[in-house]
Amino acid sequence: MAKLSRRDFLKSSGAAALSIAALGLTGCTAAAAGESDGSAAESTTIAPETAAMAPETTAAVPETTAAAPAGGMQTPQAEAADKIWTAYVNPQREDYRTNTKELKTLFSPLKIGAVEIGHRMVKSAAGSATYLAGLTDELLQYYVNLAKGGLELIYVEGIAALEIPADGSGYSAETLAFGKKLVEECAQYGASLGYQWAQFGGGENDMTADDIHGIQDRGVAIAKGMQELGFKAFEINAAGFNMGEHFLSRFYNTRTDEYGCTSLENRARFVTECIEKIKAECGADFNVQILIDAIEENDNITNNPTLMTLDNYVTVPHTQVTTVEEGIEFAKLFEKAGADSMHLRLGPLGHHVAQFGSDLYFILNGIEGATGFGMQYDFKKHWQGQLIGDTSGAGMLLDVAARYKAAVSIPCGAVTYMDPAHAPDFFEQALEDGKVDFFLMTRPLTVDMEYVNKLREGRIDEIAPCTRCLHCHIGSNELNSMFGYCRVNALTQRVMRENGPATYELPAAEKAKKVMVIGGGPAGMEAARIAASRGHDVTLYEKKGMLGGLLDFAHIVKGPHENLLDLKNYLIRQLDVCKVKVETGVEVDAAKIAAEAPDAVILAAGGLRDTLNVAGDGNTPVIDMESFMFTEMGENVIVYGSNAQAFDAALWLTVHKKHVTMVTPNKADEMDMQQSQHAMRMMTTALYSLGFHSWPQSSIKSVNGGVATITTETGVDMEIPCDAIVNAADMLPNKSLLDGISVSEVYAVGDCEAPFNIAKAIHAGNDAGRAV
Repeated sequence: MAKLSRRDFLKSSGAAALSIAALGLTGCTAAAAGESDGSAAESTTIAPETAAMAPETTAAVPETTAAAPAGGMQTPQAEAADKIWTAYVNPQREDYRTNTKELKTLFSPLKIGAVEIGHRMVKSAAGSATYLAGLTDELLQYYVNLAKGGLELIYVEGIAALEIPADGSGYSAETLAFGKKLVEECAQYGASLGYQWAQFGGGENDMTADDIHGIQDRGVAIAKGMQELGFKAFEINAAGFNMGEHFLSRFYNTRTDEYGCTSLENRARFVTECIEKIKAECGADFNVQILIDAIEENDNITNNPTLMTLDNYVTVPHTQVTTVEEGIEFAKLFEKAGADSMHLRLGPLGHHVAQFGSDLYFILNGIEGATGFGMQYDFKKHWQGQLIGDTSGAGMLLDVAARYKAAVSIPCGAVTYMDPAHAPDFFEQALEDGKVDFFLMTRPLTVDMEYVNKLREGRIDEIAPCTRCLHCHIGSNELNSMFGYCRVNALTQRVMRENGPATYELPAAEKAKKVMVIGGGPAGMEAARIAASRGHDVTLYEKKGMLGGLLDFAHIVKGPHENLLDLKNYLIRQLDVCKVKVETGVEVDAAKIAAEAPDAVILAAGGLRDTLNVAGDGNTPVIDMESFMFTEMGENVIVYGSNAQAFDAALWLTVHKKHVTMVTPNKADEMDMQQSQHAMRMMTTALYSLGFHSWPQSSIKSVNGGVATITTETGVDMEIPCDAIVNAADMLPNKSLLDGISVSEVYAVGDCEAPFNIAKAIHAGNDAGRAV
């Protein structure tokens, strides 16, 4: 099939975003078009071979395009282009990822209160769920490994077991010993620890002054306890849904007393009094950092109206967001009260994960700016026009941070996908320009715990990339532990837990073995690098002429946001670093295995897609998933299947002006389950707002004369227009190569064993590499 270059595809793919006032889109895909490790079996087609895709798109719709009308209708200006109007609202830059600068400012010292660090990367507090089993070695090793990787200031998430008891009894000997050991072991690698206090909000409007003072005093006691353990900093989380934000925000705070909305000082009083009390108890040298929503926007503009809701109440909340100007005045008050630094993040009022993972707004290729509520932001207009909206979410808060930094004298840090390895010049320039003092990070650091050291040593091509799928975050730590994982790092939320790797460290092989890895997709490359790192003699075989499985194809469908080409290049680089021998263009069969006589075989050949036979007049093409983008087809398209690949295809086709209907034998709660829940929400709300419809537990009965008859889950037949069918049915296992081979140790990993997504494929590859 014809191939599109990355540059050509990027030119033809646009960005997207709906006006907050318009019904719209949201979208995010995590495991999708490229979840398979190898090539899939070709679908049966009922029509002659199809022609190549349409030519390159015309220029983007001018900025003067009118606001998007409700219901996802196209604007006249977009009609001449090859995509719907959403693709032209927030066009994305191609040039922000250059790497030409020496990272002098990034690796320059910074003094934050009494703590001095040697670079500008700080670990933010985020739910790792490593403490759920108690004060165990799992919790200890998580933070020690972050310190070992080069971090010098690490904020620890709220861990009740580490907090001094509220009854005044003081720490137990066991807790005191664990806390001091955690601090000391991190300090061996040059890291200081901070602790985040996130008092959850609720009921503030009914509290007495004594109630408020009691909560403040509890915060002070926790801070004093952490200081006793050896922590050097304390962060008050006054953002999101936490109590500090509930006092700061007019959206939540309806009080009229000294803690009410009668003045900025009163709104800030809960936080400023906390700062003053902590400083009085712990001393000036104990750092206090304040986390706030630096700028807010009301994403859920409908406010979930009911029959009892007056219509005018629906839009009133939109007037109550905190502006940049208000936030700066709060920061001045915090500094005056004694705060040592600011932690700035985004403040969408209705979408929690987007408060710290706001690059989620860019996960839909062609609908960048999707909110998750069936709407789309125009970053030139929403958020006071203050966000950087053309770098796929990277550093989008930097211009806002610059305004805070200019107004206060304490250091200002910012979060929202701050990843210097992703765009070195971009982030270095932000530091050089004085926009921000330090970057607060979590996802890139948990994907590769050696991130800082590798970046310092110039080994940027050896840094495992965050692919921004958000599989790592579910909600509470309990849910994160049950369902969360990382697409790239097989240890995250798995190491030192049941059925996961036993240790962070790779155990050396007891005896070097000759290992054949068959398949050069993510699972195969992960298995090869792990096995070789342990000392085995590994050769990887790939029948195609290049490595990567379907990652290149996934990148074309999904666009650059998820860094899938970075993932491919990282894994290929690791094969070289780990001295894996690679043979491409070699199709392995039983005879080849017998001739090589390996001690172990790891099969990672990818899954197979079943054929789709459709009754009818034979004039409607059934197009293979791997070729739909390169195939000319009519306006009305049925996507058969409901996995992440199917949804990615539906999004791509919808953005390219196709009317898409999904027909799937799967149940509704099984649809798009290969993606993270956040990606699923963005994807489905966006597609439904654009006229997409899905029919679960349904089948295609026949297609005649451009009309498909489908049988729905109710047993009723219905007719829908159909010019083409894309076969995105669930993949099937593909292990027949292992039948009858004379090798005592064999493993099947990835889609050839259990088709699902990239993350599970990499996990299986890592486990096999450790087991062999």
